[in-house]
Amino acid sequence: MSTASEAAGPVVRPVSRSRVFWRSPLGRNVKRVPFYLLVLIVFVYALFPFAWALRCAFTPESDLFSSPLQYIPDHPTLDNFKQAFEAEFFRRALLNSALVAGGVTLLSLAIGSLAAFALGRFRFRGRSLVMYLMLSMTMFPSIAILGALYTMISGFGVGFIEFPQIYDTLWALLFTYLIFTLPFTIWVLTSFMEALPGDLEEAAYVDGATPFQVFYKVLLPLLLPGLVTTGLLAFIAAWNEYLFALSFIQDPDKYTVPIAITSFVGESGSAFQQPWGTIMAATIIITVPLVALVLVFQRYILAGLTAGAVKG
Repeated sequence: MSTASEAAGPVVRPVSRSRVFWRSPLGRNVKRVPFYLLVLIVFVYALFPFAWALRCAFTPESDLFSSPLQYIPDHPTLDNFKQAFEAEFFRRALLNSALVAGGVTLLSLAIGSLAAFALGRFRFRGRSLVMYLMLSMTMFPSIAILGALYTMISGFGVGFIEFPQIYDTLWALLFTYLIFTLPFTIWVLTSFMEALPGDLEEAAYVDGATPFQVFYKVLLPLLLPGLVTTGLLAFIAAWNEYLFALSFIQDPDKYTVPIAITSFVGESGSAFQQPWGTIMAATIIITVPLVALVLVFQRYILAGLTAGAVKG
């Protein structure tokens, strides 16, 4: 009997055709179809507003509301961009936004990197409390503290100690934007600082370096991906901010680009006539610097987003 059973061998079960199909290359590709459809839907949903703005920017004003709707204009034009650049207040707003966003970014990185060095490389009592305080400050919506900020900014310089008034100046935006960009910068840079190896720091101390020399000669170059990532995010946040700029700026000469875009009116000067083509062209113009910065610093951004993922 043992000889007969050995000769028979193991029993091979038949494999169903459906299982063979799903294991084939064609079946694996069919499994990926729902995933690719989902990616396509998200891609179209995310890019459609920008594509629509681009379409309106190159469409003549008379053809914007023509019927039937044309997604690609038959006669593209650059008149909308020309009208946007001819507006003096818009050119001035570009300069104001560049000054405010650049100043906020530089101050956030300078103060944030020093704070991250203290919080990430030293251990002291109350460190966790400071970290959670930084995190909690990023949770408040802008509208929740707008009233208190307005009272503080409008009353600055009124009292026993005379200071220059900062209301209706770019300094008001600079100080208020730091309230939101600085805690985020400190929190992110502290995570990067903690992930850096301690051997280089110890070797620098052995060679006689001071803590400040260790910071800007050893740790700061290694922190470059984190600085680029957080700096770019701070710049984008300050460049696109609308609520505080609307609340603290009254002089048209001090407008930033989000406020300047809402200031365009039609050729007739009517407040009810909106030149949507010019507005969309101005929107594309203020978006181009952000896209250019992302493309230029793409390598550092990718390294910065993944540097804190693994500690070793």
